[in-house]
Amino acid sequence: METIPYDKRSGKIWFNGELVEWKNATVHLLNHGLHYASCVFEGERVYENEIFKLEDHTKRLFYSAKRMGIVMPYSEKDINNASKEIISVQKIQNGYVRPVVWRGSEMMAISAQKNKINVAIAAWEWGSYFDPKLKLKGIRLQTSSWRRPPPNSVPWDTKAAGLYMICTLSKHDAESKGYTDALMLDHNGDIAESTGANIFFKDKNGDLHTPIPDSFLDGITRKCVIEIAKSKGIKVIERKIKPNEMSNFIGCFLTGTAAEITPVSQIDQYNFNVCELIKSLSASYQNLVRKKAAA
Repeated sequence: METIPYDKRSGKIWFNGELVEWKNATVHLLNHGLHYASCVFEGERVYENEIFKLEDHTKRLFYSAKRMGIVMPYSEKDINNASKEIISVQKIQNGYVRPVVWRGSEMMAISAQKNKINVAIAAWEWGSYFDPKLKLKGIRLQTSSWRRPPPNSVPWDTKAAGLYMICTLSKHDAESKGYTDALMLDHNGDIAESTGANIFFKDKNGDLHTPIPDSFLDGITRKCVIEIAKSKGIKVIERKIKPNEMSNFIGCFLTGTAAEITPVSQIDQYNFNVCELIKSLSASYQNLVRKKAAA
């Protein structure tokens, strides 16, 4: 289904403390965020007119900014209020919110000490990240040739723009070969995550295994799913996972704000079932985000 290009949409965007017309929410070509990736952001889901885990996302945004040496010109309360304001203005019932922070155009070189810090928040109606039909039967992944960098080489625990360069490369390569997404390994060759979501595996005993987030983002949805699983009496084991161990698992799924809980049917030569445990976790997650009674 064809979607409207994001620069052609209508409405308002919260931009440096003001509501501006969508088409006027522009920046100069020579901004530091574009050229040197001095940019951090968040992705938040709106369910029934409310942003899920808003405060957690805002805290992470501020943490990412601090790690990047960016001094935020607004408080967390300001950003929370602005986020609520923009979904109200845009009349978002079930959608997505994108706060973004970047260095401006005052200096154009590696050093950016005098650059203004800009903050914008956009929101739009948005459905499933992956094709809903694919989510029912599970998506297919291929292992990327790119790896997550060592933790002493990048601010790996941030949601910073530059960290997603290899994700785009990996996802484009996977899509060109008929896959939906790519599996990323870490610098040691252990399983890390997909291009934009954390990953879990189910073994034959019904236990869940998930990589230790020591070189990639520990997702907010990941934490929620671990809590849900433990509340159901499901054992969750966080550990290093070798790629060849995938032959021992019978189920697999991704977790993320955009992905929610997405089953995986195949990674390379390894096949997985969309089992009842994954369906149950997904149903409980939907109940949680929509504030319904527990499943």
